[in-house]
Amino acid sequence: MKIIKRNGQEVPYNLEKIITAIRKANAGVLSSQQMTEEQINEIALNVEKACENVNRSLNVEEIQDMVEDQIMDQKAFAVARNYITYRYKRSLARQSNSTDQQILTLIECNNEEVKQENSNKNPTVNSVQRDYMAGEVSKDITKRILLPSDIVEAHEKGLIHFHDADYFAQHMHNCDLVNLEDMLQNGTVISGTMIERPHSFSTACNIATQIIAQVASSQYGGQSISLTHLAPFVDVSRKKIRKDVEAEVETLGVKADEEKISAIVEKRLLDEIKKGCQMIQYQVVTLMTTNGQAPFVTVFMYLNEAKDPQLKHDLALIIEEMLKQRITGVKNEAGIWITPAFPKLIYVLEEDNITEDAPYWYLTELSAKCTAKRMVPDYISEKMMLKLKIDKNGDGHCYTCMGCRSFLTPYVDPETNKAKYYGRFNQGVVTINLVDIALSSGGDMEKFWKIFDERLDLCYRALLARHNRLKGTLSDAAPILWQYGALARLKKGETIDKLLYGGYSTISLGYAGLYECVKYMTGKSHTDPEATPFALDVMKYLNLATKTWKERHNVDFSLYGTPLESTTYKFAKALQQRFGIIEGVTDKNYITNSYHVHVTEEIDAFTKLGFEAQFQALSPGGAISYVEVPNMQNNIPAVIKVMKFIYDNIMYAELNTKSDCCQECGYEGEIQIVKDEDGKLLWECPNCGNQDQSKMNVARRTCGYIGTQFWNQGRTQEIQERVLHL
Repeated sequence: MKIIKRNGQEVPYNLEKIITAIRKANAGVLSSQQMTEEQINEIALNVEKACENVNRSLNVEEIQDMVEDQIMDQKAFAVARNYITYRYKRSLARQSNSTDQQILTLIECNNEEVKQENSNKNPTVNSVQRDYMAGEVSKDITKRILLPSDIVEAHEKGLIHFHDADYFAQHMHNCDLVNLEDMLQNGTVISGTMIERPHSFSTACNIATQIIAQVASSQYGGQSISLTHLAPFVDVSRKKIRKDVEAEVETLGVKADEEKISAIVEKRLLDEIKKGCQMIQYQVVTLMTTNGQAPFVTVFMYLNEAKDPQLKHDLALIIEEMLKQRITGVKNEAGIWITPAFPKLIYVLEEDNITEDAPYWYLTELSAKCTAKRMVPDYISEKMMLKLKIDKNGDGHCYTCMGCRSFLTPYVDPETNKAKYYGRFNQGVVTINLVDIALSSGGDMEKFWKIFDERLDLCYRALLARHNRLKGTLSDAAPILWQYGALARLKKGETIDKLLYGGYSTISLGYAGLYECVKYMTGKSHTDPEATPFALDVMKYLNLATKTWKERHNVDFSLYGTPLESTTYKFAKALQQRFGIIEGVTDKNYITNSYHVHVTEEIDAFTKLGFEAQFQALSPGGAISYVEVPNMQNNIPAVIKVMKFIYDNIMYAELNTKSDCCQECGYEGEIQIVKDEDGKLLWECPNCGNQDQSKMNVARRTCGYIGTQFWNQGRTQEIQERVLHL
């Protein structure tokens, strides 16, 4: 059994340390008030037994709380007071250097929580450690100076989660929908260098990857680009290649008819497209941003976004090549083809590709094969999105999310009276812990809504703190974003304030644990028809709050289905600490993301997607649903059946499969999760027994994105317990 020290380091559990601490507290009181040695040993053994029952590594504070409770149970109140006083004095002493200790342990790779904080960051490399060091300083400043104490306290207790506090000290925002079209067509500036309109498709792809890297280094969330913005450069290359071929024919003095020339041009053009797509895939995977990771980028593939037949044809050529290359994958250091984490791909299901007789059906078949092997693309239903994303003019729109699931709300540019999505962004996220509200109410419905209001007020003020932190930010802070087209074309020295109001950007109220909340309040899963109305009432209440705040401030507050990664473990630990183990509610080391059906609940893919669609419609700021499937590479018709169901029933969904390999023995399949003797979850090759994470490649979708750097114990348990839906 192991424990987690205050600096994040994981160490073996030591019974003697507990006994020693109790003895010291015992020695400091009158002999008539002291406990016997037997009582001290009994307390220590009871604490040890309680730790074993929790089935995870407890931190020091949790263990000390248990010790306090046990001393009180022994009626040794004087000893308990002495013990509490000692803890308080030690806490004051630690406040002066806790940040220093955190930084030192992460530099030495001894911080267990930081090591598994982000499944796409390798904590052993210098750039990641540098980012984490800066993050620790930022969090310290944020907690001590920048945020009100009650918001900090609520965050620490797990009542809410103030996302990305490690970036809050700087004037940075969350995620973007990059206006690649503007930057490519009208030119941009990167690191002080003018970049003009590219003269070939491959050059456009190269510039796009440089833009992606610059954007990723100027914010902390996801970003999305559209292949439609690259498609015009296919014809630019086509015309350029035609001139070259015609010149070659003339130089050789041979006769060639138009058909032969066109055939040569198209062949070379396909090579150019292959080169450009390969550039995007490999540069995104190999680029490292200033925070030490590959850019969190999504590539959008939407045929109907092309406004003329030629552009649509060229876009289809790019989509086909992107899918083919992703099916192939990339080679790891051992030379084995593996699933890359990025870029994430989204494929829009629409009339032109959803039926066997549609002109682009072949792309849908290729997408199905890619999903079965590499977990992407994910799918947006144009049909459903046009119904849900309606602007003030009454027009429906289909567009991509900003990264993994954060969606902009419909917005009409007052200057043009046309819808606008590219060039917009999200200001940040604060998530409300719905499970804690339920447990704090004790099941009393009247008390539940009262506490709900109190927690919403905390979130409201925390979100305003995010908004106010961005106010006054000069465009000079991130020229690629604010001055050179990614998000705007502001002047030097101009503030970004006008982009924070009127719906141009969004700011997100996240929510987590709807399943557990409903389970505690009703005794049933939210999939039960008797409990579903309460779940929907909770969602409507959240939306009412964001609507009220939006009207009050002219800021686009929006409800967002939070993709908890490390926070799922944080919330679970906080709930266990505050309320103990409650079957079906706090007995896991994770809580459920947003509105999702619990990962252990037996439900088929179609029922799950159909059920979750109603909650997705109530998450205008972003949401995604998934189904867990086995290896589907030999059952593509089943994948296509799910895709067709998505088209008719839900706006945005994905299929989760497994795509792993062991570098020790070359095994390709599913790397298993096992428990060691201390109950810690480990990854193990089922073929050779390898447990060295540095010698295996594991890809799992954890929160919209694919993660490849492993996860904390809470998320690992959640992955282990997922049931198949197909």
